[in-house]
Amino acid sequence: MALTKKQIKQLRALANSLKPLFYVGKNDLTEAAIKQADETIEKHELIKCAVQDGSGLTAKEAAEELAEQLGAEVVQSIGNRFVIYRASKREDVEHIKLVRD
Repeated sequence: MALTKKQIKQLRALANSLKPLFYVGKNDLTEAAIKQADETIEKHELIKCAVQDGSGLTAKEAAEELAEQLGAEVVQSIGNRFVIYRASKREDVEHIKLVRD
């Protein structure tokens, strides 16, 4: 599920007002951290994450690794923050309607 340029632009606009919901710390991406990120992205579909100073990963590395583990798409990576998107399978979540070309 590769995102188009228009969809990335839409998701970036939506992510602008979000606060980070997931933090990558000094232990980097442990199994527990990935499980927590999976639960969070399943509830929100679009999450902003932050990489803290003690981490050995850059935001871009953490975004790519986490997206690969979760089956998600990297929307953007700026500074020590990144945004990832994955459509939720839950019925009780308000789904993001992506634009179509």
